[in-house]
Amino acid sequence: MQTIEKFLPDDGFAGALVGRVWNPSGPHAGPMVVAVREAGVFDITDQFPTVADLLDHATPAAALRAAGGTRLASVADLLANSHQPADTPVMRFLAPVDVQVIKACGVTFADSMLERVIEERAKGDAAGAARVRAEIAGVLGDNLEGLKPGSDAAMALKAVLQAQGWWSPYLEVGIGPDAEVFTKAPVLGAVGPGAMVGIRSDSSWNNPEPEVVLAVNAHGTLVGVSLGNDVNLRDIEGRSALLLGKAKDNNASCAIGPFIRLFDDTFSLDEVRQMELELEVDGTDGYNLQGVNQMARISRDPLDLIAQTIKAHQYPDGFMLFTGTLFAPTKDRDAVGTGFTHHLGDVVRIRSRWLGELCNTVTHAETAPPWAFGVRSLMRNLAARGLLK
Repeated sequence: MQTIEKFLPDDGFAGALVGRVWNPSGPHAGPMVVAVREAGVFDITDQFPTVADLLDHATPAAALRAAGGTRLASVADLLANSHQPADTPVMRFLAPVDVQVIKACGVTFADSMLERVIEERAKGDAAGAARVRAEIAGVLGDNLEGLKPGSDAAMALKAVLQAQGWWSPYLEVGIGPDAEVFTKAPVLGAVGPGAMVGIRSDSSWNNPEPEVVLAVNAHGTLVGVSLGNDVNLRDIEGRSALLLGKAKDNNASCAIGPFIRLFDDTFSLDEVRQMELELEVDGTDGYNLQGVNQMARISRDPLDLIAQTIKAHQYPDGFMLFTGTLFAPTKDRDAVGTGFTHHLGDVVRIRSRWLGELCNTVTHAETAPPWAFGVRSLMRNLAARGLLK
């Protein structure tokens, strides 16, 4: 069971923490926007019907602190509920996002970029990855250390790699001028803390991706961050980059939470740029995997990723943006040379001292609790509660 000490940031309730809660009963049944405080979890939906409404406020953190609200339960009680089976009719935490588009950036770290190239050249075959990994190391060496995407040095390296026949779509977005930005999940399609997270049953090489998720409002302003697991199906995407959508967007394949920490005098973008995310996977087979994602090693600044996302698009409800990961597991699990892949029942924990811990258990996307509460359900629910203005 996840402890409240792990669930919360190291500084406890010092930050401005906004979340969402599912209320299964009563006249106000449905999703609630909540403030997570030491005194408990408070429903502020009557003041901010959606998280997007709060993020659009001129000073979101101050508005969250000023909101009164009705106390729903203690944080500990809701945390315990959120780890119960999905069909248990109890109040539980949801992903802290609602009408925002869920976007993601890939290949933003040199190490994970090389793993994407490995997937591609191994044609999604985990057994062949070790050989390709050694070949790539021989060709590239340390040429990617400190390389700025789109720079003259990066373009010179691109020319060399093209001449040697090593160019790929992953290297293009990894060291070229344009970031990879894609849609990770539909609006309202993310799962939250304690929920099952899904891998496709036809995938045999996959892994978690611990990432910082940027909370961007309708004005394109970064106002806070959360934790995310951008579940990755390496074999499917490795067969062809054109299968990215099939590899990335599946039922329960996107987890965000446990809350959004808003920027204020306790927390800023400076902390995000230096943030470390710790990952731990515990399997029912006794397997343990640990890793880290260090934002200081990202090749594109978070503000640049936002700028590229909004350059030719508008997001009137805001968006959540996964920033990519340094982490790419190679520790063998089932056989020598095959690296890591998930087993059903794996417990995945992603933690930051600033953002607490996002904990999920792995199942198949096809058998994960079905996603049934969409945009129309949300609008009808808010209208029935007299919360649409």
